[in-house]
Amino acid sequence: MQLLDETVQTEVTTRLAKLEAHLNGDVGFYYGPIDTGVLRTFRDFIEKLAAGTTCDCKRLIKEWVPALGYLDKVEQLLAKAAGGQLTNAEFLILQNQDLALLSRYEQARDLTVTLLKKWLVEYKFRDWTTHGSDPGKKGQPVTTEEKQARAEEIARILGDNKQWHSHGRMIGPATLSSVLRLRINDYSGDADLRSLIRSYDDLLTQYIVREGFNMFLHSRDYF
Repeated sequence: MQLLDETVQTEVTTRLAKLEAHLNGDVGFYYGPIDTGVLRTFRDFIEKLAAGTTCDCKRLIKEWVPALGYLDKVEQLLAKAAGGQLTNAEFLILQNQDLALLSRYEQARDLTVTLLKKWLVEYKFRDWTTHGSDPGKKGQPVTTEEKQARAEEIARILGDNKQWHSHGRMIGPATLSSVLRLRINDYSGDADLRSLIRSYDDLLTQYIVREGFNMFLHSRDYF
């Protein structure tokens, strides 16, 4: 088993190196829960990866708030209360809500929006200098205020639980392009990159399933 593990480790890291070379960037793999208990481990992992980087690019190729549906329901009940349509059963549900917990959910949601807007403006929209799709502004310079407004719109759409219905729903490239109107690099059309990603991911996930790991991190220096 030790020889098998060493063979898998060597092969997975080799495939990761090929993927990094193709992307001209650092690749980090994380498998596990979204939980505060793993934050320190994940932080140290990312810091070590960044400290040993050999690429000169600064790109990020990815916040999840599971309480959005909960907040939506409370807002619905409040709206019904304002309209005098709240039933006795709904009144009891609303009366028993933990206000401190609701506040935490709202803060987490707002932080997610703030971080997303910051990332979009500073990174995703960094090279967006002229308008290309708005007929009335095509060719004109894009202002910081316009980037912020666009980021606000995207954050609002992504945070609309009524539209997506589930936090686990996949948002594919077609949706990103048509609904969010984002320009993306769809690697599914790049045969070489698609092969590298699948080769690396398939072997690593098979190993994780075989070993029954609950959490797993991998980079060129971490296994």
